[in-house]
Parts: sequence; C-alpha cells; structure tokens
Amino acid sequence: MTFSLVARSDDGRLHGIVVASRFLAAGALVPGAAAEVGAIATQAHVNLAYRPQGLALLRTGVSAAGVVAGLVAADPERDHRQLGVVAATGPGATWTGEHCRGWAGGQAGDGWAAQGNILTGPQVVDALRDTWLAGADLPFPQRLLAALRAGEAAGGDRRGRQSAGLLVVRRGGGYGGTGDVMIDLRVDDHPDPVTELDRLLGVHMLLFSRPDPATLLDLTGALAVEVAGLLTALGYPADPAEPEDALVDWAGLENLEERLAPGRIDPVVLAHLRAAAPHVPAPRTAA
Repeated sequence: MTFSLVARSDDGRLHGIVVASRFLAAGALVPGAAAEVGAIATQAHVNLAYRPQGLALLRTGVSAAGVVAGLVAADPERDHRQLGVVAATGPGATWTGEHCRGWAGGQAGDGWAAQGNILTGPQVVDALRDTWLAGADLPFPQRLLAALRAGEAAGGDRRGRQSAGLLVVRRGGGYGGTGDVMIDLRVDDHPDPVTELDRLLGVHMLLFSRPDPATLLDLTGALAVEVAGLLTALGYPADPAEPEDALVDWAGLENLEERLAPGRIDPVVLAHLRAAAPHVPAPRTAA
C-alpha cells in the first residue's frame, strides 16, 4: 500500500527513508533508522518488529542483504511483507513477498533500496531509482524528497494519496546536537501529502538548519545598528553597539535559535528579522 526509498548519503554520515501511501500515517509505521548504522522500511502487511530487529542486526555488522534474509526467514507471514534495508556500507537490499498486491516490486543498488506495492506499475520504482541516482548534487533530505515526488508523478499508489513521511538521522544532527534524529516529518492525512511534506521540509530547514559559517555576517558597525533598530521596533530594546543579547531573546521566541552564531548573524535570520519588523530605515553610510 506504499512506495518508499531507503538510502545512505554518499559520505555515509546520513541515513534516511521517504515514504508515501494511500494509508493513514504511513510515516508512523514504515521507517526506522539509526545514525551510522542503517535504515529500514517495512511495508505492505507491515511487521513493526522488523525495525528494532533489523537495526539490531545492522549494529552487529550484518549486511543489508543478510538483514533482509534473516528477517523474512523468521517470519511466517513473509509472503505478505515488503522490506527495504540499507546498512552503514555496501549495497541496499529489498524484499517483496509473493502475496503482496500488484503492482509490487523493488530494486536496490549501492546505498539505496526502492520498493512499492499496490502501485500503478513498475515505472514508479524506476522513477524513485532514477531520480535518486541523478540527484547527487542535492542536499540529502531534498534528494530523498525529489525521488518521492518523481515516484508520485510516475503514478504512485494506484488507490490515490493520503500520507507521506521523511526520516533522516545523523550522529549529533538532532536539535541542539543532543540526538541523532535530524528530520522526522509526517503528513498523516492530506489530499496532497507529498507537496505538504515538501512545504514542511522548507519550514524545518528555515528553523533548524545550522548556518553555513562562510555566509555569516559580522554583527558590527552599520549592520549592528540596523539589527538593534529592528529589534527595538519589535519590542526587544537593543544596544546598537552590542545587539546580540536582544537578538538571542527574539530568535528564541521565533524558534531560530539553532541558526545563531556568537558575534555574527546568519543572513537567513537577518532576512527573517527584516521581514518581521516594522519599517526601519537602514543606517546611512558615507558616500
């Protein structure tokens, strides 16, 4: 009842799953992942035990193919299951039981596995594969989502649309560096779930992405004066010489704290601040 892609980033630091289905909250059931260990998608007649059992096997160094073989061998309902697995290294692996409803099937390659059941046809999995392989220049989450979007455009679930999900893990990649879950977004019941998932990813990247150090601006001089004026206009009185304390207060309430950098300002935060504040003329500079 689902199509999904399980994948590993080219540098091996990220693992993720993207999924869409004409099924309520597929993102709550299908994906499982552990940073620098691997990722799993369980679907068709879902076996939730595959997620912890499969990750436990991956932690011991079992290959993706070995995990698939071990899980389905021990499952008397394996002919009704579908499964995709990617390990920390090596090729992915996929399984489609012979009693999964058609069209059903999967493909796998180095660091990825794509699969689906109750699809409009094999072109859905082909689109997942081709878009994933062609997307090496994209950031990992956007690459996963691009593949999902291509699978839907190729026909997707033949019963229609309902839910979608995206899970990405990276060591220390979670909020504040205190966990490994970098992205965990779900659209549980929506007429256009993949488009809505794309929107949510954009919001997530705005709020929780850490800034590129090369783009940070020194919070000094005319820029510091401007930022202080904007913050003051928003009700956060700021010292034009040292607006950082007020900036931290404002950014925390705007959920932008992950984008802060001592003594500097992220252009994304600056743009958000400029858009939020009443019009404040920029400070004049000498000609």
